[in-house]
Amino acid sequence: MKTSSSFPGLVFLVILAIGAAVAFSIHRAGSEFGGAAVLVLTFLCAALISASIRVADQWSKAVVLRLGKFRSLEGPGLFFIVPLIETIPYWIDTRVLTSSFKAEKTLTKDTVPVDVDAVLFWKIVDPQKAALEVADYQVAIGWASQTALRDVIGKTMLSDMLEGRDKISEALQKIIDARTEPWGINVISVEVKDVLIPASLEDAMSMQAQAERERQARVILGESERQVAEKFGEAAKT
Repeated sequence: MKTSSSFPGLVFLVILAIGAAVAFSIHRAGSEFGGAAVLVLTFLCAALISASIRVADQWSKAVVLRLGKFRSLEGPGLFFIVPLIETIPYWIDTRVLTSSFKAEKTLTKDTVPVDVDAVLFWKIVDPQKAALEVADYQVAIGWASQTALRDVIGKTMLSDMLEGRDKISEALQKIIDARTEPWGINVISVEVKDVLIPASLEDAMSMQAQAERERQARVILGESERQVAEKFGEAAKT
């Protein structure tokens, strides 16, 4: 992530305007060489000062390297760097971020292929680790989430997956959080959005559920007829 601000450009223009005014005054006084020298020096100073000024947003942290080595975390707000010696390779967003991930055609414990979509809510709690311990933390957390989801699916029965999404979400959160903690990332929550099963299996499950409802209806009807017969028998005896 990069952050931008118009403040360094404004500082550059202000210094350049002041230098131009001074150079024009010297030129009017009769010193053409002095005015040109002042204008050149002013331009160089303006460029140097504006290049050293950086502004980080409220939710940003800047990772500053000095000659390739970590120097400090800067921001939010105004801070300064040494041009050509210090660089900012990363601007770290410290807000809560979301990432969607999925597992396609993954077999459950009872060998049923399913497609699962989920959403991960996470936050960078240690920007230094996120910048220095892993090359691309966004790609890394995406792969960690996907592999964790496949592992959980492979250890879960289809019926448990369809009925207990909360348990799957909790298990995923623990696994992903353990994997991303060394990178300075905290997993806040995981939400399983959808579990898709093959259409043929869905039809079979629907027919099975319908047959089960019909069976229960027949059992209830038979029990009701038995109770009615018993009542008629007791009435006949009376």
